[in-house]
Amino acid sequence: MSSPITTINPATEEEIETYDLMSDQDVKDAIKACHTAFEDWRHVSLDDRAAKIKAIGQALRDNKEDFAQLMTREVGKLIGDSRDEIDLCAAICDFTAAQGPNELADEERDIPDGKGVVTYSPVGVIYGLQPWNFPCYQVIRYTVANLMAGNGVLLKHAANCTGSGLFLRDVMEKAGLPKNLFTVLLIDHDQSDDVIANDLVRGVTLTGSDGAGRVVAQQAAKHLKKTVLELGSNDAYLVLDDADLDLAVQTCVAGRLYNNGQTCVNAKRFIVTEANYDAFVERFTEQMKAMEMVDPADAKSGLGPMARIDLRDDLAKQVEESVEKGARVLCGGEVPDRKGAYYPATVLVDVAPGQPAYDDELFGPVASVIRAKDDEDAMRIANDSRYGLGGGIFSKNTERARELASKYFDTGMVCINKYNLAIPNMPFGGVKDSGYGREHGGFGMKEFVNAKSLYMA
Repeated sequence: MSSPITTINPATEEEIETYDLMSDQDVKDAIKACHTAFEDWRHVSLDDRAAKIKAIGQALRDNKEDFAQLMTREVGKLIGDSRDEIDLCAAICDFTAAQGPNELADEERDIPDGKGVVTYSPVGVIYGLQPWNFPCYQVIRYTVANLMAGNGVLLKHAANCTGSGLFLRDVMEKAGLPKNLFTVLLIDHDQSDDVIANDLVRGVTLTGSDGAGRVVAQQAAKHLKKTVLELGSNDAYLVLDDADLDLAVQTCVAGRLYNNGQTCVNAKRFIVTEANYDAFVERFTEQMKAMEMVDPADAKSGLGPMARIDLRDDLAKQVEESVEKGARVLCGGEVPDRKGAYYPATVLVDVAPGQPAYDDELFGPVASVIRAKDDEDAMRIANDSRYGLGGGIFSKNTERARELASKYFDTGMVCINKYNLAIPNMPFGGVKDSGYGREHGGFGMKEFVNAKSLYMA
């Protein structure tokens, strides 16, 4: 039997709570109970499902402060960011409740000698494996879409935010969601493979690293189960020749440091043309250097800790290796002598292929600045990545930027003259090693449904 889970506050290194893992039999019983709840839920009308999801959004608002404080204790988010996260999750519930009945309604089509009907039927229990960087949002993102579709939902949350997963379950049940329809599994990785193999589990969704995605997709493929994968990135933000430099610098700092630099769609690589390179580097570094490390429980701005000590140490090794291979540190770059999983805002230049700062995802407050000859070279460098989740373009010619984004930028999402996280009515997902499938924008509601054809005489 694996050791219990102990959650630790990354700002203070104090223990928060300890949780026992479930036994293998407990896991099988929990999956069966979720499936039983699904058998009833699948026959609930779309409008009634929507009403429950709307109620979940309100329950999140009603419990916002307690939930935000818990997330900040567990993963070190600035308290304001935690509150904003709950607001976003409530907005996702509102959007899903409003749009779900139309998105999932039967469609009628003309066919020879009759009428065709396309109906979207739920498939069963969907298993989600989720990371710690957005303890509520990552779960809500796939859960409410699947609840709207009529499915049951299982969650294996990241161990360090176990309390947040359980808190969300309680919020959902307070809102009137049938018991066991959303089930939290306290399990280890070996047990997770057994969950994927369970006959009652019909689909698997994961948000995490590309390495984790390969493992989970392989396990699911063994059992012919569909997957949706959102796998992080090293998003490139292009500062083109005609960029508004003030806007670019301010936005790039915010985009790199949001959520303490631990977001799959953080701005991570900054590709700047020669026309703006020197000025951008000077001003960008000045603002990054001024960013103070703060206590996330009461600070309105600044840089909180990373989510765990080991993650901080892994990031420090990536920076060290990049420097060994030719990168230069303009600010930050050293683990501070203080309690907590802190790492300073860091700027690297002379970043080149073969360095972690160029090739890999730096999941923390480290910016890679890369010089490009011109706009065309900047786009080439942006696409020179195995990832393709998000990205950005800064240019005063917004029509040209739109064309570059739509025709040439090989990512799932592109921000033009701004930085964005996620918006409920826009699809979210990536290409290449950033995964496949889409969430939000109505797309997530149809990822795990049976699009069934009826041929009516």
